[in-house]
Amino acid sequence: MNRIILHLFALGFCFAVVQALTCYKCDLGFGDLCFTTTTTCNSGEQCFSGVGKAAKVLDIKTKGCLAVANCNSTEQTTFGNNTVYSLTKTCCNTDLCNAAPGLPGTSALNLALTTITALFVANVLV
Repeated sequence: MNRIILHLFALGFCFAVVQALTCYKCDLGFGDLCFTTTTTCNSGEQCFSGVGKAAKVLDIKTKGCLAVANCNSTEQTTFGNNTVYSLTKTCCNTDLCNAAPGLPGTSALNLALTTITALFVANVLV
């Protein structure tokens, strides 16, 4: 009986290790430009998209992994008495869900289905 419990525990541990989130990472993007790579989050982190304004004019964005305690918050960076930028971070908890800033829950599957649908419609129209 102990052997069965040990095997179940080992199997459960394998699934727990595999459950680390994969997220898009962009250290800093401006406007619609954000060079992204993928990264694996640590335990206690979720994917996030950050959207904000620098000097109240320039759109900025960032993506990556963030501690759950810091999710869904707005961060202001100041220099002296002036706000340099304000950044709102929105978290999500599925693989590659931070594809589009400001749209939590957008997953790679949704993007893939949209692309396939667009290609299908293009082939039908041509």
